[in-house]
Amino acid sequence: MPSDGTAGIGPTDPLAPGPLLTLAGDGLDVEIAPEAGGRIARIRCDGIEQLVGHGDHDSVAAISWGSYPMVPWCGRIRDGRFVFDGQAYELPRNLGGHAIHGVGYLLPWRVSEHSPRHAVLELELPSDARWPFGGEARQKIALEGRRLVMELSVTAGARAMPATLGWHPWFLKPERLEFRPEAMYPRDAGNITLSPPGEVRPGPWDDCFVNRVPVAVQRGGQRIVLDSACSDWVVYDEPAFATCIEPQTAPPDGFNLSPDCRLEPGQTRSATYTMEWD
Repeated sequence: MPSDGTAGIGPTDPLAPGPLLTLAGDGLDVEIAPEAGGRIARIRCDGIEQLVGHGDHDSVAAISWGSYPMVPWCGRIRDGRFVFDGQAYELPRNLGGHAIHGVGYLLPWRVSEHSPRHAVLELELPSDARWPFGGEARQKIALEGRRLVMELSVTAGARAMPATLGWHPWFLKPERLEFRPEAMYPRDAGNITLSPPGEVRPGPWDDCFVNRVPVAVQRGGQRIVLDSACSDWVVYDEPAFATCIEPQTAPPDGFNLSPDCRLEPGQTRSATYTMEWD
């Protein structure tokens, strides 16, 4: 049980993959772990691993392996606090005094469709201290030739709510990163994103950038082009063994920084992230 006393596990608690779904074709082999936060547990192309798997480099905590969805918020919410419709809310502070990466990556997802080349997963969001608004999340993960397509959406329930979303893939350390952001958000001593974005500073990074062009990584003789219509991307490359490249619909602390987080009852926000082997 996490230190804040809420039900379920926290980001630094161990989370095993559980039963896996497999998608395969055209040299791509993807394993999905519905019970472990609806995450992708492994990605191989022509036998080459591209993700930090459960147990690799001692990565067994929920926050530290695979590629998982961040929903209904991405990144950290400062002190777990925000105001919505004039009311103050406080989410459980589960990492460094802040609320991190939503709740979807900590919960089991329901599999509603599965074929050799696609899967659809769904999640009823909680309506309790972890997340008081309810709502639903949905993922479609599909292979299209040598391209992996991930679609993620969140839909408000009977009440309006804030929502941001994104992905958090733990890539095994690339030999080369092709990344040309326009700008970089500053952050404070508590590792919380500030606005507005400014000049791009040299890494290592645990930072959010304004980026509107594809990103590419090279590893093991393979080049993977990463693309999304999201214009906010977090890059975390401080670990020696991994780099995380995370497109998001808003910067971290988006409930406090972004004016476009609101969903009316029944309204949906969605985004897509693709990985194409070039």
